[in-house]
Amino acid sequence: MKTKVTTEKDSPIVVGLDIGTTKICVTVGRRSSNNKIEILGVGKAESSGVSRGVVANIQKTVNSIVQAVEEAGAQSNVDIKVVNVGIAGQHIKSIQHRGILTRKDDSEISRLDIERLIEDMYKLVLPPGEEIIHVLPQEFTIDNEPGIKDPIGMAGRRMEANFHIISGHVSAIKNIKKCIDNATLEVQDLILEPLASSEAVLDEADKDAGVVLVDIGGGTTDVAIFHEGIIRHTAVIPLGGNIVTEDIKQGCAVLRNQAELLKIRFGSALADENKENEVICVPGLRGREPKEISVKNLAYIIQARMEEIIEHVYYEIKSSGYENKLIGGIVITGGGAQLKHLVQLVEYITGIDCRVGFPNEHLAKNEVLPKNVYDELKSPLYATGIGLLIKGIQAEEEQEEMHQKNGSPMSVREITEKGNKEKGFFKWFRDIIKDGNEIDDETYLGKK
Repeated sequence: MKTKVTTEKDSPIVVGLDIGTTKICVTVGRRSSNNKIEILGVGKAESSGVSRGVVANIQKTVNSIVQAVEEAGAQSNVDIKVVNVGIAGQHIKSIQHRGILTRKDDSEISRLDIERLIEDMYKLVLPPGEEIIHVLPQEFTIDNEPGIKDPIGMAGRRMEANFHIISGHVSAIKNIKKCIDNATLEVQDLILEPLASSEAVLDEADKDAGVVLVDIGGGTTDVAIFHEGIIRHTAVIPLGGNIVTEDIKQGCAVLRNQAELLKIRFGSALADENKENEVICVPGLRGREPKEISVKNLAYIIQARMEEIIEHVYYEIKSSGYENKLIGGIVITGGGAQLKHLVQLVEYITGIDCRVGFPNEHLAKNEVLPKNVYDELKSPLYATGIGLLIKGIQAEEEQEEMHQKNGSPMSVREITEKGNKEKGFFKWFRDIIKDGNEIDDETYLGKK
């Protein structure tokens, strides 16, 4: 059995699992001594069982997950058992809701009060077949004092909060969990992919100024809008890089793998940036004559579909109400962000400044991974995988800090096991509240 690697600080080792439409990626890492993310191992496999971000074939998806996990485990020398999983797909929805909690007295507000307020949001009645994935607090109002971002430590009797609630289809969530179970793994947390990507390519200054994250994947394009450091809007558009490949396949009458190579090597989002006389020679099928394809015509095909995707993104920006508050502009990431001249096309259609988001600023210098693997990780293609890792590390550190601060002799992992290995600490906590049981601070902190 492989042993886990530890640091001087004994920083927890966390695993991210990105189940994408084109690839399944596993990242293993921990917090380094200079507060960056040290990647210990990476594994990837072709994703043949996922369509537009949703599992369409359980067994094929399981095989790809196992392959990617084995590769990452061998590279990192870590026995991978628990993973932080990304979720996306057209079924993802988001709503705004307001919650109120009246406390018994006006003593200091604790983390427990916020958790109780969050728990109320999980009791919302949703349409049949939908389940809440995330409840994200935005702004708090304490005794009619609005605009409070972190109320812990404040005195107050009446707590109100605006929440951004993200939900998805129960069947899609269950299928992901079934794939994880069949791969003999456990789900530590289920994380919306645009939230994960935002951790990898945005900093606090971006989120505070107002920014739109656009993650262009193989099957979906994920959108997340931040303003004043708070998430304001999320959406998943069921169009991505794969549909561009299909367009090239149909428009140029070539094989799918040839269409993918044409897109990657010669593709452009702006036809006018290409010369009329540039021609690509594509080998013919079974001894037939090679086919000549104009680079400009190829760009016209790509531009038409990318304009459609960007129009959908722009519609989400306008419907959010934050179109004129985006000082940080648009940040595009994901595999689709590597398309040439895409930044110019986005700026032309939306009139908003745009740049490509790379996850490299969070990565520590690495002497463990081969140089070519480490350099590849800096690509926008790995934004979600690295973001899942960052979210997992943050969750571990926040919980460890909370329990150490309150003198708890138990570690987060011990508390999680005490609650339920399958559900994790916060879901165990939610179950107690839902069952109508009382819970005091000492029980919450793991002292009982």
